[in-house]
Amino acid sequence: MKNIFIVIIVLVFSSCSDDFLNRNPKGNLTAETFFENEEHAVWATNAIYANFRSWEYCGLPYLGATDIVSDDADKGSTENDGPYLKEVDDFQFDATNQTFSTIWRGHYQTISRANIAINRIPDINMPDALKERLIGEAKFLRAFNYFRMVQWFGDVPLVLTQLTDDQYFTTKRNTRTEIYAQIEKDLTDAIAALPEKSKYKAEDLGRATKGAAKGILAKLYMLDKKYDKALTLCEEIISSGEYSLMPNYNQIFTQAGENGPESIFEIGSVALQASIVGSGATPFNMVQGVRGVPNLGWGFNRPSDDLIANYEPGDPRRQATIIYVGEVLPDGSTIVQDNPEILDERFNQKAWVGKHPGLQDNGPGNIRLLRYADIILLAAEAANELGNATKALEYVNMTRKRARGTNTFILKDLTITNKDALRTAIRRERRSELAMEQHRWFDLQRWGIQNEVMTKVGKPFVANKHELFPLPQTEIDLGGGSLSQNPGY
Repeated sequence: MKNIFIVIIVLVFSSCSDDFLNRNPKGNLTAETFFENEEHAVWATNAIYANFRSWEYCGLPYLGATDIVSDDADKGSTENDGPYLKEVDDFQFDATNQTFSTIWRGHYQTISRANIAINRIPDINMPDALKERLIGEAKFLRAFNYFRMVQWFGDVPLVLTQLTDDQYFTTKRNTRTEIYAQIEKDLTDAIAALPEKSKYKAEDLGRATKGAAKGILAKLYMLDKKYDKALTLCEEIISSGEYSLMPNYNQIFTQAGENGPESIFEIGSVALQASIVGSGATPFNMVQGVRGVPNLGWGFNRPSDDLIANYEPGDPRRQATIIYVGEVLPDGSTIVQDNPEILDERFNQKAWVGKHPGLQDNGPGNIRLLRYADIILLAAEAANELGNATKALEYVNMTRKRARGTNTFILKDLTITNKDALRTAIRRERRSELAMEQHRWFDLQRWGIQNEVMTKVGKPFVANKHELFPLPQTEIDLGGGSLSQNPGY
């Protein structure tokens, strides 16, 4: 899964016969001839994963809609670079901001690929076990995308088949309840069809697993405040023996830590030579990469002052999350000040990669989307909401213990039993553990405290408006009124 290719073989024909133009090119694969065998089914499924590495999916707009919009990060880079992201950072955006049209396009393109695989693979004559697994992967990936979309935009069109032109231009929004139900169904089907991580061969590491499907379903239940169901799924993952916390927090996001014991779902990427750039790389590293170091990056998504203040004294996770000018990088190089106009310049270390072949956008770093620590802290949160402080403390202290390592003077075990106070402590721990991993905005939304937190850090958040993003104006216009806009836009 480090390098997914979809190979289409095109034969060049040359003939002087009279009926040449009437012949079907035998080497061409078309929509009508593609889904014929097992190999085609695998390619179609791989194509869904491949879209996770596209600019529309994981580039700057995605970071704007997750980290930069939150209190975890500022826009970064130079003052005049990426003005549309500055609008997002300052809550001065409207429906024409390209952030929203880009993530909308990237996620619906991925959903479209999943729909094609789900609808066409069942007709292929191939081994049933592989067929069921591939369909399960596609359903998981579709659910993953709808889960993001419903959090960003609220009611969105629920598309489960290939649309005709007329259907595309007349599509309407489905309710969140309908979207939740489809996500739950897709993930339940995926749980039944997918193997555990340990059952995959080495070359398939990174594909969707039973644990990943359970993890996203647990997140859906947390969003829907079904804490008992969420806790059950989290504890199934914890007790499965498939995952464990890596001993050293600062090793999780190195390339040596990719697909490690803590990884539940991550998208693979690889840097290739310049002549074949684009086959397996991602812009995710580039846009957050260190400015001033040749070939590494643009310096967007700058960790915020407020994030830094969140860490408890001595918490080593701060050092593992933030790179400062003058700091020695993991490969031994040193950051120099790129722009003297930028005060206290710093970068997201979790997206850092060393020098690599090809151009900046040939990023080789995997994108971590779900890891074991996330599930442990969800279990702690759910247990506390259910009134089980003992269990909640057991789980939240697992991540604190790993973070402090052998230093017994920092990050003492929590002993709080008051439900409200423990809730606050778990939320702080969650932020410290998962900072700059694109979870914070979704957490604030789930907790219903976006207005409170954004106002505290000085952002002009408007209640009953900014909880959701606007539907892209391009989509509103194309629909000719079939799509309604979110309140306030």
